Amino acid sequence: MMTTPAPKLDQGLVRIQGLLIDLDGVVTIGGKLVSGAGAALARLHERIPYRFITNTTRRPRRRVVADLAALGLAVDVDHLYTPAALVRAYCAERALSPFLVTHPDLAEDFDGLPTGGREAVIVGDAGEFFTYAQMNAAFRRLMHGADFLALAANRAFQDGDGDLSLDAGPFVAALEFASRRKATVFGKPARAFFDAAVAGLGLPPGAVAMIGDDVEADVGGAMAAGLAGVLVRTGKYRAGHETALAMPPTLVADDLTAAVDAILASFRASGDRSAS
Repeated sequence: MMTTPAPKLDQGLVRIQGLLIDLDGVVTIGGKLVSGAGAALARLHERIPYRFITNTTRRPRRRVVADLAALGLAVDVDHLYTPAALVRAYCAERALSPFLVTHPDLAEDFDGLPTGGREAVIVGDAGEFFTYAQMNAAFRRLMHGADFLALAANRAFQDGDGDLSLDAGPFVAALEFASRRKATVFGKPARAFFDAAVAGLGLPPGAVAMIGDDVEADVGGAMAAGLAGVLVRTGKYRAGHETALAMPPTLVADDLTAAVDAILASFRASGDRSAS
C-alpha cells in the first residue's frame, strides 16, 4: 500500500512555537486567496498560535480585517499588526501632529491625534495620490524640523495585474535624499515591528518563525530580529531571491501550504502531539 511521504523535517524549525505571517503575496494576491491558503491557516488553528504582520499602508486596519472576512478568513483586529498602528501610538505618546503622505483611505488610522503641535511627516504607499505638491510640502516640513516617520520602506509589491509596482520605499528615499534626513522606519524590516508582534504571541523571538514573500523585509528583517525566516515562492518572490541574504532563509517553500507542512512536521517532531 502506497503512503504519502511525510514532509522533510527542517531542523531550523524544531523550536518554533508561534508564527508571524505576511498577508499580501502569501495569503492573498490581487485581493484573492492564494490557492490552499485558507486550508493551510485552518490547519494551524488551535495547533500553533499565529499573528498577521503586514506592511500594507493603503488600507486602514479595519478595512484589512473586513477584506479578509469577505474572503472567508475571520481575523481579530488585535491579531493584525500594521505599521500605522505603531506610528499612531508613537505620535500619541509624543503629542505629534501628523502630516500624512499616504493613501487617503489610511487617514482613519490617525484620527484623533493632536493638531497644531510639533509635526511628524508620515510616509506610506500613497499610490496614485503621490503628487509633487504633497512631496514638496513634506520636504519643507522636514527642512523645518518635523519628525520623519516611514510606515514602510519596501521597494516594490506585486500589484493586482501580477506585475511589480513601486512601493513606499522609493518615495521615502527621495525625501531622505532631498532633506538629508533619515526616516525612522516602523514597518518590516524594522526590529521594533517584529518585537511588537512577537510580544503579542508571548514567546521569545527564537521560538517564532516569519513567513513572507519579501526576502529583505520579511525574511531578512525577521532573522535580524532573532526569528526564523521562511521564504515562500509566491507574490513578489523571483527566482534567486533566496541568495540575496548573507545568511540563507531558514526554509524556502513553494507556498504557504508547503511552509505549513514543514512547520507542522517540525512541531510534531518537537514532541507536541496536538498537531497530529
